[in-house]
Amino acid sequence: MSAAAETAPLQMDVAELARIIKQNQDVTLLDVREPWEVQICAIAGSVNVPLSTLPQNLHRLPSQGPLVVLCHHGGRSMQAVAWLRQNGFGHATNLNGGIDAWARQIDPAMATY
Repeated sequence: MSAAAETAPLQMDVAELARIIKQNQDVTLLDVREPWEVQICAIAGSVNVPLSTLPQNLHRLPSQGPLVVLCHHGGRSMQAVAWLRQNGFGHATNLNGGIDAWARQIDPAMATY
């Protein structure tokens, strides 16, 4: 595990993610919601891998670099981050508040559910 992976924060808030995206920093967004949820709203460029299929889809995730995991409110994504960190993805970070917080604080035009 690299030093950067060891220091990845467990969680970040939506304002921090918005700053990272605005500055065009390298980040992978992993959306662990179900496909029907992603159809309602999603952050552009997110990779959708439902939580239940995560073990079979690790090949779709970067082995290095920031990996921000999100769901509706942050519960499933926190479970995913814990599992990912136990399986070698120390660079995984949970998006606190999930897509709901993103819609309410960053993109008010985004649909909510």
